[in-house]
Amino acid sequence: MKSIVLLVCLTFAATLLSAQSQPAKAAPAKSAKQDDKTTEEPKIPGTVIPRAKGGYLGLTIEEGTFRLAFYGKDKKPANADADQAVMRWLVKYQKSDERTSLTRTGDGKALGGGKVVRPPYAFKLFLTLFTGEGEYLQTDENYVIDFQG
Repeated sequence: MKSIVLLVCLTFAATLLSAQSQPAKAAPAKSAKQDDKTTEEPKIPGTVIPRAKGGYLGLTIEEGTFRLAFYGKDKKPANADADQAVMRWLVKYQKSDERTSLTRTGDGKALGGGKVVRPPYAFKLFLTLFTGEGEYLQTDENYVIDFQG
């Protein structure tokens, strides 16, 4: 019986010694694909809306109001090419829809509104972009979005 216990202890000790004496494995070298991942394309915050004439829109709710940011084809921020936007969304807490208009922000890269949007932020949203002013106001683009803010 003593010899079996001694044999088990020696086997265990030999296993521990051999594990400690093995060199540590080197980290795998980075491949070209991993280097490409470090230069990922920029991420657009909020709901991303691809535009018909190229580029993207990023719709977010900031401080309770809508903000519509403009992005180029490379997903980098761009100047707003619309002067106004009108939005309408379906709500369940009243019979009529909610509506707001957005105008250019101070930086010229987005359109912002002053109407506070009540939660929950899950609704069908109708968005129309306009260029020009007064009599020369033209409808450029229309979108219907399932907004999940």
